[in-house]
Amino acid sequence: MMIVENIIKLLRWFEVKILLSECPANILFKEGEIWWCEVGINVGVEIYGKGELFSRPILIIKKLSKDFLIGVPLTSKKKEGSWFASVIYNEKEGTAVLSQVRAFDGRRLISRIGVLSETHFAEVKAVFYDLLCR
Repeated sequence: MMIVENIIKLLRWFEVKILLSECPANILFKEGEIWWCEVGINVGVEIYGKGELFSRPILIIKKLSKDFLIGVPLTSKKKEGSWFASVIYNEKEGTAVLSQVRAFDGRRLISRIGVLSETHFAEVKAVFYDLLCR
């Protein structure tokens, strides 16, 4: 039964993904912003999206071009350790899951839901860079 449920979920994700690929790539975004993003279904321990659009919030760490970015998925669960950084946006606490950083096409972005203060964004980037260079 689990295999059938997974196949159905994958087919739903493929439908969303096909629609995404047909969208124009003209979304304006900036570093430090938090967006709902159609992350999709991933493999194993990779973080995935939820709901009908397979989405979750991400923090934009780096804008690589007008249509391409590096983002860090967020979770509402409090997590501690070198792979995580606390974030506060829209008066909500969350955690940036730094171990799950990845590149995203801008067409995956759904809507902007917040922005980190410059100070807080610098703190998250410092934790991220420390993790990479350790």
